[in-house]
Amino acid sequence: MGPEIAELARTAGTTMVTLMAGQAWESAREGLVSLWQRFQPDRAEAVVGELDAARDDLLLAQRSGDTDTEAELAGEWQARIRRLLVARPEVADELRRILAELTPQLPDQRASVDVRLRAEVSGSGRAYQAGRDQHITER
Repeated sequence: MGPEIAELARTAGTTMVTLMAGQAWESAREGLVSLWQRFQPDRAEAVVGELDAARDDLLLAQRSGDTDTEAELAGEWQARIRRLLVARPEVADELRRILAELTPQLPDQRASVDVRLRAEVSGSGRAYQAGRDQHITER
């Protein structure tokens, strides 16, 4: 169940952080906190504080134009959720149910586009291609 847990945690972490800045945040927060209250009650209060702090960080980052914070927060929550799933595998079904309820509340994402990149380089030339963001630092 290793890859299954990792994928579920990735989806849940990304979904939660995506919803942090939106109107569905309260229901998303309640759903995630309920998991900790049921399966690791000793950690539930800390999770509430961590979620609130993460939301504050995300909103501040969005106002200041920081584009890296959202990915960092998603990674942090993916890891927390994965650890919960590893410790308590029975959480998986409940988490899937919560995600199914939250998915319609996700903001519209950009339409998926089929991107095909092709490059030919000769000599000492270089080609840099990306289907989305690309950051290159050369010295």
